[in-house]
Amino acid sequence: MQQYLKLLSFRFNLQTKYWALEARLLYWLTLVWLFVGLVTLVSASFPEGVIEYNDGFYLLKRQLLGVLIGFVCFISVVNNPLKAVLKLSPWIVVLFLLAIFLTLIPGLGKTTYGASRWIAIGPFTLQPSELIKPFLVLQAAYIFAQWKKLDSGVRIGWLIIFSLILLGILKQPNLSTTALCGMSLWLIAVAAQLPWSQLLITSIGGLSLATLSIYINPYQRDRIVFFLDPWQDYQGKGYQLIQSLLAIASGGLGGSGFGLSQQKLSYLPIRSTDFIFAVYAEEFGFIGSVLLLIFILGYGTLALRVAFKCSNSISRLVAIGVMVFMVGQSLINIGVATGALPTTGLPLPFFSYGTNSMIASLLLAALLIRVAKENCQTEPIGLKKSLEIRRK
Repeated sequence: MQQYLKLLSFRFNLQTKYWALEARLLYWLTLVWLFVGLVTLVSASFPEGVIEYNDGFYLLKRQLLGVLIGFVCFISVVNNPLKAVLKLSPWIVVLFLLAIFLTLIPGLGKTTYGASRWIAIGPFTLQPSELIKPFLVLQAAYIFAQWKKLDSGVRIGWLIIFSLILLGILKQPNLSTTALCGMSLWLIAVAAQLPWSQLLITSIGGLSLATLSIYINPYQRDRIVFFLDPWQDYQGKGYQLIQSLLAIASGGLGGSGFGLSQQKLSYLPIRSTDFIFAVYAEEFGFIGSVLLLIFILGYGTLALRVAFKCSNSISRLVAIGVMVFMVGQSLINIGVATGALPTTGLPLPFFSYGTNSMIASLLLAALLIRVAKENCQTEPIGLKKSLEIRRK
């Protein structure tokens, strides 16, 4: 098995020199993002691993399993035509929709911190709301790109499926992922130039549903209240945000240095997942944080460049959808850690611990690279023309 994976990786790397510039840049930027994320996770998770599992590298080892599975999927997507993946997307979307509703069934869904978002399969957990993201992008791009050509039955059918996905995730409850998926679907529809009247009605409906969810769920109301003033309950519901802000402030200009964060030792909860950016900011400081933001925005800018180069509308919408998920989720996570946004449960791509999130992030990146490969190639020049150019 290991020899087969090495052969795949060698073949994959060997071919990159023939890719379009944008595809090569995205490939290497993805690897850099992944490397920095894993390095940060080593530091953030080490104390937790020692205390809870008697192994400082326990969480890293499990994360590497997600990297292995995700990279196999990554290679498969990058090396196959987008059309081939599109043929699978409707079936996978429906499969994960069913899995999302299975998480709501007592005994099947695994509940953590009051939320039922996982299905336990032996020692592993499946999180359908994470794994559905790349396929949601694919199917939304396919449907909205051909919106005017589809008959009303197909349109209504897929709108119902998309709505059920959002309602199922919201019921878990997981308002942040619901909002991210809903925002991504809406922006893909905007890029597809769907009628503004329909988009306006959809946005009003989505905002109304989010408001209702906040009204019904006290913990969501509390997140907004204590986001506005965490100090009113600094030892309770505001504790998480305050410790995150203290960690970021402790980093100063240049940071305390890799592995030297103090807040991760026992003060900052959820340091390996939702608030891993606080550990990164403490260890690498303001300079490191700004560089990470520039990197993420640069990744998003390159994704938009790929989208603008696409002659195929489906490919263009896939690139935009991936950009919204990767960059949008990153900025929301960082916004939460810095106190700019209410607390959510969104992971930081390639940084936060979670095999499901890692697999989804690698699949999203692979889709973007595949789109770049197919749509950003320069026009081939024949041998005769090449010799003429050299003579000139």
